[in-house]
Amino acid sequence: MTNDNHQIAVIVLAGGQSSRMGRDKAMLEIDGKSLLQRALEVAAVVTPEVYVLTAWPDRYRSTLTETSQFLVEYNPGSGPLVALTQGLTEIAAEWILLLACDLPLLDAQIIQNWASQLTEFPPSTLAVVPYQNSRWEPLCGFYRQKALPSLQSFIDKGGRSFQAWLNQISAIPLPVGEREAVMLSNCNTLEEFEQLKGKMVNG
Repeated sequence: MTNDNHQIAVIVLAGGQSSRMGRDKAMLEIDGKSLLQRALEVAAVVTPEVYVLTAWPDRYRSTLTETSQFLVEYNPGSGPLVALTQGLTEIAAEWILLLACDLPLLDAQIIQNWASQLTEFPPSTLAVVPYQNSRWEPLCGFYRQKALPSLQSFIDKGGRSFQAWLNQISAIPLPVGEREAVMLSNCNTLEEFEQLKGKMVNG
């Protein structure tokens, strides 16, 4: 997909220490590349406008690519919904693709295919998000700039659940087949990370 007019920006979330992992997931490596670096490389296929949202830019400075820059998280620890609000506030692109940094199997072709479909949805669409097993996969989803008022209102009323907000705004689901399900596998523990790393090595 071409993105000459910067209709899409990507935000990769790099939140630091993971309590379940016991270390920073973004810096876990597969074949000498950190998970954050892998996410940035996939993001760069979609758009030249790529951001790393983090409270610790110095920690990840060496990982930045030529097409990426930092957004310093002003409310760390508040969760991805608040992080998305900051992104929509500070970035002018019509769509934001929000990506977790703990998706080792991200597939640029799938992401690019999803991104190319965005022009097909009606102007009233606020979010387009993978959906499987009766749950949204919000940390690999697309969010329209005009979703900000709805999102801000939801947060101001105490809402912090991505699932609840996406249901409330009638987000459009992206079908998840076998290949997409594999891509959306994330790692919350070192054991899960080693399992996913094994999948990559074994093809």
